[in-house]
Amino acid sequence: MTLGVGGSTVEQELAKLTDMTEGTQPIGRVEYQARIEKAQELMISQGIEAIYVNAGTNLYYFTGTRWYASERMVGAIIPAKGAVEYIAPAFEVDTLEGFMAIEGRVNTWQEDESPYELFGAVLNNMGIASGKVGIDESAAFFIFDGVRLSHPGFDYVNAKTVTATCRMIKSEAELSLLQRAKDMTLEVHKAAARILREGITVAEVEAFINEAHKAVGIPAGSYFCIVLFGEDSAYPHGVKSPKALELNDTVLIDTGCQLQGYNSDITRTYVFGTPSARQRELWQYEQDAQIAGFEAARIGAPCSSVDKAARDVLVAAGFGPDYAVPGLPHRTGHGIGLDIHEWPYLVRGDETPLAIGMCFSNEPMLCVPGEFGVRHEDHFYMTEQGPVWFTKPAHSIDDPFGYEA
Repeated sequence: MTLGVGGSTVEQELAKLTDMTEGTQPIGRVEYQARIEKAQELMISQGIEAIYVNAGTNLYYFTGTRWYASERMVGAIIPAKGAVEYIAPAFEVDTLEGFMAIEGRVNTWQEDESPYELFGAVLNNMGIASGKVGIDESAAFFIFDGVRLSHPGFDYVNAKTVTATCRMIKSEAELSLLQRAKDMTLEVHKAAARILREGITVAEVEAFINEAHKAVGIPAGSYFCIVLFGEDSAYPHGVKSPKALELNDTVLIDTGCQLQGYNSDITRTYVFGTPSARQRELWQYEQDAQIAGFEAARIGAPCSSVDKAARDVLVAAGFGPDYAVPGLPHRTGHGIGLDIHEWPYLVRGDETPLAIGMCFSNEPMLCVPGEFGVRHEDHFYMTEQGPVWFTKPAHSIDDPFGYEA
């Protein structure tokens, strides 16, 4: 039996887990203000008069205001010069102000009024009557359309050139939260491996992982969870009717949580039982690809170079080419932070130079439909000396969590 897989119970493993959040600190007001100032510097350099950040992760990143996007326009206008102001329904003002880390005037609209008309009025009050206005790339089309039709005189541009440029470079405080979130999920992975038994269902494992994330200090539990056994593991995001676990099945578990909004996202693949020669072969190809991608990550190199290095390993082993299966059907990795998938991406065509503070998943999954799949997913961040793992890759197919390392 694979070391660290099976042999325990749900009750035993939950009892072992403890709160891991001690010592973590939320992002402070000083850092939020610095983010706004950086955005304003970028706006001035790009000739943008103001940007609108919608409810969601962009609003949270710049103002500390946790609010979820809905059919009502809620967000903030960040001018190139001056103070941040908010737009919100009048009945939400008291609640909204309670969430703010960066205080600002809240401009309100009643249910029978147009927030899009209000948007232009706020800009005018800021002294902005023309020019470029950036709209949050994640804002729903109805918001952009409403603003554009109400105030056609502005030159609307994608605010991504400001928002993404700020967010893709993580601060020390952000790196600390990301590290702890990943440490927590790795402990959950170890516990999940130990509860496996013949006949256990995907739903049972998912339920355990959710409770395990709560046990390590995440009240909301898992942010997401994918559990796949046997041939099902060949399909990156699962199948309609997942199978129960059988002896010698490949096991693929991909899960994560959010700590102060920052995401973990780790995948482990191993065998419940005794690995076959074929399972060993594909497991090692996958790890070789993951390591090749990591070693290719150098400051100034394009993001695409990491994808190429990982993909070349699998092509040399006879898989692919390109995105064909058997092989690697998706990008090698994605940025991670407040969004589980964010810029930039480790994929062909993304020529963004790797820079200090960027964070990525590294997951060049090997999919062999009709047999099984292997995904090793860990994350790294860029430093002056090169890439550094948040969590180290799986140790071996016989000892995936490195108990004998």
